[in-house]
Amino acid sequence: MKKFIFTTAALALAFTVNAQQEISYQVSFPNANHHEAQVSMLIPNVPLNQPLKIRFSRSSPGRYATHEFGKNIYNLKAFDQSGKALNLKQPAGDVYEVTRPTSTVKVTYTVFGNWVDGTYAAFDQDHAHMNIPSTFAFPVGMDKRPRLVKFDYKNNPEWKVATQLKPMPNGAYYAKDFQFFMDSPIEIANYKTASWQVKNPDGKIQTIHLVSHVNDSQEAVNNYAKMLETMVAEQKAIFGELPNFDYGNYYFLHCVHPSYAGDGMEHRNSTVIVQRTPTIKGYESNLLGTFSHEFFHAWNVERLRPKTLEPFNFTQANVSDELWIAEGFTQYYGNLVLKRAGFRNLENILMVFNGLVNSVLNSPGAKNFSPVQSSRYAVFADAATSIDQTNKQNIFTSYYTYGAAVALALDLRLRSDFNLTLDDYMRALWKAYGKTEIAYTIPDLEKTLATLTKNPSFASNFFKNYIYSTKKENYEALLKNAGLVLRKKFAGKAYNDMGRLTDNKGEITLPATLNGSAAYNAGLDIDDVLIKADGTEIKSVTDFDKVAEKHKPGDTVDIVYKRQGVEKTTRLTFLENPIMELVTIESTGGSLTEAQKTFRENWLNSQIK
Repeated sequence: MKKFIFTTAALALAFTVNAQQEISYQVSFPNANHHEAQVSMLIPNVPLNQPLKIRFSRSSPGRYATHEFGKNIYNLKAFDQSGKALNLKQPAGDVYEVTRPTSTVKVTYTVFGNWVDGTYAAFDQDHAHMNIPSTFAFPVGMDKRPRLVKFDYKNNPEWKVATQLKPMPNGAYYAKDFQFFMDSPIEIANYKTASWQVKNPDGKIQTIHLVSHVNDSQEAVNNYAKMLETMVAEQKAIFGELPNFDYGNYYFLHCVHPSYAGDGMEHRNSTVIVQRTPTIKGYESNLLGTFSHEFFHAWNVERLRPKTLEPFNFTQANVSDELWIAEGFTQYYGNLVLKRAGFRNLENILMVFNGLVNSVLNSPGAKNFSPVQSSRYAVFADAATSIDQTNKQNIFTSYYTYGAAVALALDLRLRSDFNLTLDDYMRALWKAYGKTEIAYTIPDLEKTLATLTKNPSFASNFFKNYIYSTKKENYEALLKNAGLVLRKKFAGKAYNDMGRLTDNKGEITLPATLNGSAAYNAGLDIDDVLIKADGTEIKSVTDFDKVAEKHKPGDTVDIVYKRQGVEKTTRLTFLENPIMELVTIESTGGSLTEAQKTFRENWLNSQIK
């Protein structure tokens, strides 16, 4: 009995201490019509022996580049517990400093938000759409403290709150610490919702919610939830189980309107999906790709996580070597799952795979930079902005497509050489690093592949050649195992590799040229104006195509062009069109063998037992 009393007292004390440490927020929307929210933050138990630093994030979970959220914050003030104003400094654009804090400090400010996507915030008469890093200030050095947030939306009584944060009896929402809080987006609107339950092998039942801020009927939302239920079941079959979601819930926070920015952003127990269609109804199939990609992240990234993303740095972007698997493998499965679930046909998925192969075989970035190097470039590429010209088209192939192409190659290699699949590899990684939430390194990925295949030499060579280096698998031979033919679509034909020409007030102007292209080799560059090619005047964006059609690879023609108003000439040697196409062997007049048919079906058909 004494032990019980002591334990109860200890728990009560712990709760009291925890409450004294809570950083609490109040958010209201008195000027939502002009896209403003008012935020107050109350910080108890402030250390008194040093200035209190308050800052705003420069990065966000799921994003890999910096975003200056502080630019949308103003009217920031600080007060003591009696309401007296405290002296503030602003040593940086997104950093404020209370020079002489009191034991309790209250900070108030206005945040502007009018960009509906997964990264920023938006406030208007219809909803409050909040990504936490874009909305909430935080005190530096208090990351382990819990957070509590309450909302005042009395002017919109039909609104409801949807978030992965834990709901509390007093109408507040709770996060155990700073990292969890920053990873918990919030949608407040008069939304429609549909839910279903999924049972894991261990007997645990979890609920998945579709929360849709849309101009659709409840019936349309219900029907769409049924489609998502099929997709979720197919993804669960890959890993053998759902992750254990905190508090037993997962939320698709879904906003649909033509005026929105469009985006998908994964979080630990939720995802924000913003799509630019008038409604769900009539666009169901087109919208599924984002859902499939983002939900796969519940395993791959949110729990099966690169060590380079731990802990997530909110003052700058984490540089990661592993986005080729974190995003690229997710991209591969996002599409493959929709085929397995019956939402894509064979032609659809072959178009996807064909795009991946063309990207890695024909883009300068993939020819000269490895998947690891592509991943590192994310700090400059992931929705980052610049006003100066870059050479991105020649040095960067997206880690989404690059990694998805690696996934395609590895899946086919495992199936053809080891009687294994990429599903087996993902399950092995999940058991070792995802379910345990032990952040992995690239050597860990290689070790797991070696253990799975019982062939360390294969694993070592695969990573050496295709992850750290720029070599490419023999896609033609690998795809043949599934009765698929990869071939040049325009074999023996010259083509216009200048890219998308533009008509600029009657002047036909070049875009940035690609390294290795005929235009690049001829010295042509961005903003050059074509005047003549092979004696033919170039007066429209299609005129050069007509010149190319008259020639074959290896032919050389004179080009007259203008650069910065000065007329110049060069000689251009046409190259063969390298574009590949992926078709079934049946469509070429060949025969699909039983072995190829079985390989294809085992790969592309449903995995639900």
